[in-house]
Amino acid sequence: MTKIFVIYTGGTIGMITDPVSGALKPFTFEQIIENVPELRRMDYELTVHSFNPILDSSDMTPEIWAYLASLIEDNYEDHDGFLILHGSDTMAFTASALSFMLEGLSKPVIFTGSQLPISEVRTDAKENFITALEIASAKLPDGKARVPEVCIYFENKLFRANRTFKYNSAKFEAFRSPNYPVLVEAGVHIKYNDAVIGKLENSILRVHTNVNNNIGVLKLYPGISPQIIDAILESDAEAIIMETFGTGNTSTAKWFLDKLEGAIKKGKIILDISQCKAGSVEMGRYATSSELKNMGVINGYDMTFEAAVTKLMYLLGRNYSRDRLLRRLGTSIRGELTKN
Repeated sequence: MTKIFVIYTGGTIGMITDPVSGALKPFTFEQIIENVPELRRMDYELTVHSFNPILDSSDMTPEIWAYLASLIEDNYEDHDGFLILHGSDTMAFTASALSFMLEGLSKPVIFTGSQLPISEVRTDAKENFITALEIASAKLPDGKARVPEVCIYFENKLFRANRTFKYNSAKFEAFRSPNYPVLVEAGVHIKYNDAVIGKLENSILRVHTNVNNNIGVLKLYPGISPQIIDAILESDAEAIIMETFGTGNTSTAKWFLDKLEGAIKKGKIILDISQCKAGSVEMGRYATSSELKNMGVINGYDMTFEAAVTKLMYLLGRNYSRDRLLRRLGTSIRGELTKN
């Protein structure tokens, strides 16, 4: 019998509507089982670990990511796959973080949740839960896991976690991954896109729970003032994610470029990712991005904001030398980016 370890953190999937106030309130995993009687017909042995108290995903922290990674490590040998029920608002952050923290992963770690509570008649929770379980248990003919990755399953699609972001709060199709193909599509049949699913041979799980969240974000916009730039560049942040225009472009104003270069010379790490949800940073395509490359800004290519945040936290937590950290930051280490 396939053994799946289920971690219930909270989120809309585990909510019911209070008949008096109309507000959503949490209930237990046992009540989730009562609302999904189909689980009793499935040939799985489920081990459930419920957070107590359960958490709104807005309250997730790096410490909780580390706790989740340790839970997986402690139960890794005894289970075939892992299913994490999580609120959708920060799911892409938590899932991306685990993709970096779980090095050498050879079993599925599937995140799912829902836009409507599981007790609602029209809920998307049941399908998400049941299909995520099926994918977490899927194996190749040689007995290896078919999807040995950290993933997000939502509304008939399985995505690589660190390529995914939440884009819609009003539709069941809440997540997208425009820069990497869908791993699995679930319709009448579950279709696996094996060519784009990560594969590891004879891998040994190594879990890294030390993260450093001392990072800042500089989102550029026309008319941004020198005072705002200074507030971010002169902060105590060790690394800064700079969200640029289009293919990685910024203002060509000398004062702006001088401030960036000055920050880098003082030891700041600056990572360039695009504000565009699809496409990639292409340093050198335009004159402004050539200047960034020459001064030492790191190319984030097509990383999502969520992947950039969690990758930086992970790498800073490894205490690498500066040169090694910069090399790894601009290189794919868990399939999170594609170089131009």
